[in-house]
Amino acid sequence: MPDSAPAPFGSPSSRGPGIVRQSSAEPESDAAAGVLPAVPRLSVIVPTFNERGNVERMLVGIDGALKGVPYEVIFVDDDSPDGTADTVRQIGERDPRVRCIRRIGRRGLAGACIEGMLAAQAPLVAVIDGDLQHDVNVLRTMLDRSPDADLVVASRYVDGGSAEGLNRRRGAMSRTATGMARRILGIKTSDPMSGCFLIRRALVERLAPSLSPNGFKILLDIMTASKEPMRIVEVPMAFAARDEGDSKLDSRTMLDFLTLLIFKVSGGAISPRFVWFSAVGGAGLVLHLLMLKGGLLVGLGFAVAQSIATIGAMTSNFAMNNVFTYRDRRVSGLAMLPALLKFYLICGAGAVANVGVASWVFEGGWRWWLAGVAGSIIGAVWNFAMTSLFVWGPSK
Repeated sequence: MPDSAPAPFGSPSSRGPGIVRQSSAEPESDAAAGVLPAVPRLSVIVPTFNERGNVERMLVGIDGALKGVPYEVIFVDDDSPDGTADTVRQIGERDPRVRCIRRIGRRGLAGACIEGMLAAQAPLVAVIDGDLQHDVNVLRTMLDRSPDADLVVASRYVDGGSAEGLNRRRGAMSRTATGMARRILGIKTSDPMSGCFLIRRALVERLAPSLSPNGFKILLDIMTASKEPMRIVEVPMAFAARDEGDSKLDSRTMLDFLTLLIFKVSGGAISPRFVWFSAVGGAGLVLHLLMLKGGLLVGLGFAVAQSIATIGAMTSNFAMNNVFTYRDRRVSGLAMLPALLKFYLICGAGAVANVGVASWVFEGGWRWWLAGVAGSIIGAVWNFAMTSLFVWGPSK
């Protein structure tokens, strides 16, 4: 007689330690049965976006790697349109070790990891990507080394590790970022860009207020945020090629890393979001000058050409900030029109402040370029602060 197909993850025949099997026709909760699930020793955090096809395989792999270990898995999903959260919840209905945090209006790998780690029940927390490029067996290796460390890093660049799953472009980006982090920030580990690590939850709780929810490199942020020396252990990890879905690593990821680097070098004085906002402003200035020149070339008067260039640059800045600077708070649909109008008003007031401050500094006897820089800084800070508050608002 042929063997039957394997039971779906979370079905009674697939449940591991800490899960109570129900034999009655009507399912009964563990609490009602007088039996509680085992307290997890390890919480595994899996940030996801459009990873529905990998969820079941991910869970089967984790279950095999952590045989005999009470654990929980927390998927933190950035409202994936492919139904990743629904798939996780369906499994969670059968297996209470599996939970889902669905984030609405918030995006970003770092923020997802932070939310997941703060929701963990276990004293130890591991982060692993949901795309199956990280070998899930490294979870057991990191857990075995956890008594010796505050932080265990799964490294692609120690003996026994491999980065074969990175293509040439991604490999170059990873090596460049790693080299910069080690040289500029003094990081000693071989792979501060790794997305797979294990950390004590108490340490996360202590560091959380100083971590940035923006960007992708949460491990680097953790290592540089700690004021106290951490015991860090590295274990080898093979980084495989992706089977399903699309890679989230692109040029914007590298730019996110650079903004985080500036944030760390400045001692937290310059936020990554302000760096993005300023870069967009610089691009807007270039566009403004090009539009102004074009208007003059076609015979428009200066005032008319300047007005068209100003509106065009402001509109472009709004669009780019919406996509890049505030992508975790992005406005869309009908909400874009009132947001754009508020952006116009705030930036108009910023221009007035710019001119006023620059004139005051210049009349005080300072050089013209110092006056111009002072006005520009005041205008930029005003625009950033006010648009953060009134156009995109705080993350919900």
